[in-house]
Amino acid sequence: MSDLRELYQQVILDHNKSPHNFHAIEPCEHEANGYNPLCGDTVHVYMTLEGDTIEDISFQGEGCAISKASASMMTQALKGKTIEAAKSLCDKFQAMVTCGLPAPGKLAVFAGVHEYPMRVKCATLAWHTMKAAIDGKKNPATTE
Repeated sequence: MSDLRELYQQVILDHNKSPHNFHAIEPCEHEANGYNPLCGDTVHVYMTLEGDTIEDISFQGEGCAISKASASMMTQALKGKTIEAAKSLCDKFQAMVTCGLPAPGKLAVFAGVHEYPMRVKCATLAWHTMKAAIDGKKNPATTE
């Protein structure tokens, strides 16, 4: 199990160092800001849709390794998914990091986050922000 944890930590560090889809999308149909008041992490999620499918998704922001890696892996996981599938995956991710429920695919690297309650908000910030972008919310999404 120790080797698996080390692998998971390395994946998170790699996504933090070289995040995927780390850019603005212009023009952008859906976007939202997110803020974690406990640690100061910020994220801005950009999305374009084709019907009810996420055609493109990206992010920009500042934060800890878990926050940035979560946003990076979220954009990879959601590109090409329907809005319904994206919200469902968000719910599964939330259940994984808060309750330790089974991990959805490659996002399993965040399974250990549930053991560190203060880090859950770091891992879920981008996901809350993605939902805010889909729903057209203007106020910053928060982890509170």
